[in-house]
Formats: sequence, structure tokens, C-alpha cells
Amino acid sequence: MYVAFGKKSVAVAVSALTVFAVSACGTTSGGSGGSDAAKQPSVLELLASDLKGSLQKTADATTKSDSVTVSMTGTAGGEKVEMKGVIDLGDPVKAEMTTKDPKGASTVVRMIGGVVYVEIPAEDRADMNGKRWMKMDLSEAGKQAGMNVGKQFEDIDPTKQVKTLLATEGTKVVGQETVNGAATVHYTVTVPVATHLEQIDAKLRAGVEQQMTKMGVKEIITDLWVDEQYQPRRAAMKMGPLGDLVMDYTDYGKAVTVEEPPAAETLDFAEMLKGLQGLTTS
Repeated sequence: MYVAFGKKSVAVAVSALTVFAVSACGTTSGGSGGSDAAKQPSVLELLASDLKGSLQKTADATTKSDSVTVSMTGTAGGEKVEMKGVIDLGDPVKAEMTTKDPKGASTVVRMIGGVVYVEIPAEDRADMNGKRWMKMDLSEAGKQAGMNVGKQFEDIDPTKQVKTLLATEGTKVVGQETVNGAATVHYTVTVPVATHLEQIDAKLRAGVEQQMTKMGVKEIITDLWVDEQYQPRRAAMKMGPLGDLVMDYTDYGKAVTVEEPPAAETLDFAEMLKGLQGLTTS
């Protein structure tokens, strides 16, 4: 999704983060026998052999976290996507992300509840009544852009991702892998688009389905890496022609502050569009 400020296009990386629906179903496990029968299994062994129990512990541990740092790279709609920032996992979920557009220009994006605030480049503020921030309602912006912005930003929350895992059939264990220095167990699952859509809020489903149908997406491949503290460390999704994304999580529980921009510094995108429509119809 792009929002034009003057002559400059700023990529709003509320990108397709519909991810990470890996579930608690059957998997293979390495058995032990003989003298090892009484040996206490390691957390990594439990993550590989007890999918449902381990993912439930992961959901519980992630729910207790107040915040997390996120770094995301990939492609969406044929464009390179890159962003990094922090998430406040309270209620409502808040996030502040710094995104980079295909030309490398950076933009700050904040999400608070159901609203996104995009920082307007300094050189374009004179054309925006001197305002620093553009306010966009997620659901309305998604409708206007032909994409589900709300669902995309909502799925940054690792708590929601793990809970989605528990509801998805067909997960398999790939094996133990190291992610950013942390020992993890890697899970993967492939689901048809229809199954993926069932996990989406009914109010948002139509927009996502329209976008995936338009792009010819047939299935979603989702991967999740969980560490020995039962915390997600990486999540990834392949969506065929729609794109592919990798998200890394670090610094669980680190203090963060994400605040709503002052109203005096904010321009409402919906109100601006109404004004433009009024000009064209008069």
C-alpha cells in the first residue's frame, strides 16, 4: 500500500503479515528406550515430540510478555518490504515500526488499536497544513486500497500467531535449528487458501479473499521457530505470487512506549478524501 505525500511515495508497510498459523497436530518424535527411559526430555525434545502441549506453553509464555521487538523482511505485491520496531502487547496492541520503501527512504508508522498513523516527510508537511502525521482507520484504508490492512497489522502480535497455530491441522516438525543464536524447533504447515481464510475475522475476510484470488494464491506455507523459553523467535510465510515474509522476534519484555500522536499534529486521511471528493463534485 502506498500513500502519496506531495511528489514522494511513502510505502506504508502494513504489509501482508498474515502469518504464522501453524498448528498442533501430529508429528514424528524420536523415541528413547532402555537406560534412557527415565531420562528427563529437554525442552527442545518436548517441542518436537509434544506439539500441542508445547504450543500451548508457547501461547501462555507469550501472553505473559509485555512487549517484543520485531524485524521483518520480504516481498509483498512485487515490492520489497523491510521494517523494524517494537510492539506493546497490551490491550489494545500498539506498535511503532520504521519502514523502508523500495528506494530506501524511511518512514515511521504507528498502530494503536484499529488506527494507523504514518509520519509525513518533513518536506511534504507544508502541503498537509503543516501536519506531521496522517491518521488512517485500518478497515477503511484497507477497503480503499483493495487489501486487508487491519488483518496484516493485527498478525504482527506473536500471541495471536501461536494461538492460531493451535487451531490449524497438519503441522510437521522440520527439526532443531539456530535462529539469531537461539536454539529452536522449526515447525511448518501448508494449507489451502480456504482454510487460511477460516482463521480470519469475518469482517476482514472478504478483502483478503479478494486480494488472494486476484493474485492467484492457491496455498499458504507457514513456518514458525520456537525457542527453549517457549517464545517464538521467527515466523515466515510464503503466499505464492502475493509475496513472502520473514519476521524475527527479540527482546521479549523490554520496556517500550508507543503513544498516539497529538491531535493538533494529525491529519485524518478519511476527512481529507471527503474534502477532495467535495472538490470534484462541486
